[in-house]
Amino acid sequence: MTTLEEALETDSVMGRTGAAVQLDWPAREPVAVTQHPRARDESALFMSESIEGLNVGAHFLDRLSADQLAQVQAAGRTFPVRQGAMVFNQGEQHDGIFVIRRGQVRVYYTAPSGREITLAYWTPGHFIGGPEISGGGVHMWSGVAIEDCEITALPSASLQKLLVQMPAFALALIDGLIAKGKCYSSMAQILGTRSVIERLAQYLLNLSELYGIADGDTVIINRKVTHDQIAAMVGSTRQWVTMMLKRFQMKHIIGIEDSIIRIKRVDRLEAILFKD
Repeated sequence: MTTLEEALETDSVMGRTGAAVQLDWPAREPVAVTQHPRARDESALFMSESIEGLNVGAHFLDRLSADQLAQVQAAGRTFPVRQGAMVFNQGEQHDGIFVIRRGQVRVYYTAPSGREITLAYWTPGHFIGGPEISGGGVHMWSGVAIEDCEITALPSASLQKLLVQMPAFALALIDGLIAKGKCYSSMAQILGTRSVIERLAQYLLNLSELYGIADGDTVIINRKVTHDQIAAMVGSTRQWVTMMLKRFQMKHIIGIEDSIIRIKRVDRLEAILFKD
């Protein structure tokens, strides 16, 4: 396990110039930042070793023709969901899936203790409400709109008809399930093999790649995130996240102003992940 003191070694290991650390692990691609990161604003987000593949599931219906897409749309019911409203609730009866047409939904699990862990933030093109698709049973987790959304609900009965009548849709849904399986496998792997400080470093790096705006030698994460949101994503407590972010600020790795995170030393976050 990587301890904070080990991860945040003195600058005798890392140059004071902000250059990437040159050690024995494979070189990491430089953080991709842009002055206009809109293309990635609608990417899904979950705990992963990189941002590659985060949004693959958004394209599960791409194999359908325009007519087939229209049939799928007609088989469901499209409705708005206001920010803060629940799309589905853990423990409720399951009766189909939901396709996000606009907006963003946080899917999370609530433990008996009341602790929450965020499974993912899903964006347009993704379906939510699985893993069950044929109805029966209950929802294993909850989904809440974190901004105004437009959702298409596909009831189990409609899904079963589409699967029988439209082989292309059956293959598309398999594509979507594969993407979801990879998502939750990635999450299980990182929770099981990375310490919590490593998960925090990885999350900050992923945010910088998705929403980073270059500002001189630093990267501004152009997205407000709360300590509670970070804690639910990395699987820790708000108090621990607050403490560690303060330590990162003291070490001049990050800066925080008005809930906006500025990454000053990407190399030192990377060192936390790759240190032997």
